[in-house]
Amino acid sequence: MNFIAAGLSDVGLQREHNEDSFCIAPEFRLFIVADGMGGHRAGDVASKMAIHAVSSFFESTKNEDATWPFAIDPSLSLEENRLIAGIRLANLRIFETSVQNYDMAGMGTTVVSLLYHPPRQKAYVAHVGDSRAYRVRGNEIALLTRDHSLVNDYLAAMPNMPQEQLDELPKNVITRALGMQEGVMIDLTRVDVEPGDIFLLCSDGLSGMLSDEQIGEIVLDHADDLEEGVKALIRRANEEGGDDNITAVLIKTGD
Repeated sequence: MNFIAAGLSDVGLQREHNEDSFCIAPEFRLFIVADGMGGHRAGDVASKMAIHAVSSFFESTKNEDATWPFAIDPSLSLEENRLIAGIRLANLRIFETSVQNYDMAGMGTTVVSLLYHPPRQKAYVAHVGDSRAYRVRGNEIALLTRDHSLVNDYLAAMPNMPQEQLDELPKNVITRALGMQEGVMIDLTRVDVEPGDIFLLCSDGLSGMLSDEQIGEIVLDHADDLEEGVKALIRRANEEGGDDNITAVLIKTGD
């Protein structure tokens, strides 16, 4: 199966500059969205560092004799190891930069990435933070990632927490990001791929403004034109308030 892809990022209506970054690397079938955070435009630096570190790692390891900075996990495939190693390297570089530069102290970024592997009809989704991955198949949209947020962590520990208590928790606090510590825990998901599947990677500037159902409807309405699809997603998020930077990458698989 081949694929087509399109991506777009927008500053939104409430922010002065865009701290989101994205990457479409067709030669590796690699797709990434990063949402940066930190003062003095450090979030912009962090998200760009993440994108560059992962994509550069894929470039430098395309030969079998390349040296890797981390040990291989034997429980994972080569492709999964490559994706995880790239994100771990990005985390380390952002962390070291934030420690060594006063203006960059505390900077970080979320990341969500998808590596498409046609021989196995699989997609590998790795993420840290609250940027999301979705799959639209048929008329249904499925969330493939779990937000690393304060609200979700409370729900995992106390699934029966009353709604009143949940409503008191801050909604935009993330509990995991690249650059916060020297090491990072990365969630990895294996996803079966069928012809016609559409995957969406996005920052919370999109998912925070639109419901999953609204996102699914827009994607389906533009299933034959992904460039118009990402424009429509961003336009709708801005119509709903555009509270944050908005980034969307769509990937559609074919025969």
